[in-house]
Amino acid sequence: MKHKKDHTDTLILTEGQGRTYNCGTMTAVFKADENETADKYSISEWWLEPNSNGPGAHQHEDNDEVFYGIEGTTSILVGDKWVDVEKGTFLRIPAKTIHDFANNTDDRAGILNFFIPGGFERNMPSIVEWFEDNK
Repeated sequence: MKHKKDHTDTLILTEGQGRTYNCGTMTAVFKADENETADKYSISEWWLEPNSNGPGAHQHEDNDEVFYGIEGTTSILVGDKWVDVEKGTFLRIPAKTIHDFANNTDDRAGILNFFIPGGFERNMPSIVEWFEDNK
């Protein structure tokens, strides 16, 4: 019988491990979500191919987001201003703030995302379906 992970278990994932969602030129890899964190947060990597757009401008009513640059340079919209997030750059976006992200470079870019509280992963099947339908 497989042991189900919960928020009291140590969780170790190596590079490339996690639940992967392909969204066109954007790929999300969820490392921990509400099941492993007792709904406290979700953690995911978001990878953007060169010169590609992210999800589109949006906001979350009740969730803060933290972004941390892990590769390349990701441009992140915060309100009405674009901020370049390079490797090692930390950015917190409070709830109810319009935001988006894009890769405006010729290299792959990646950001680590903390979604607080958790639950964002519930949206991923419908997001993947939208990207499939709108290629």
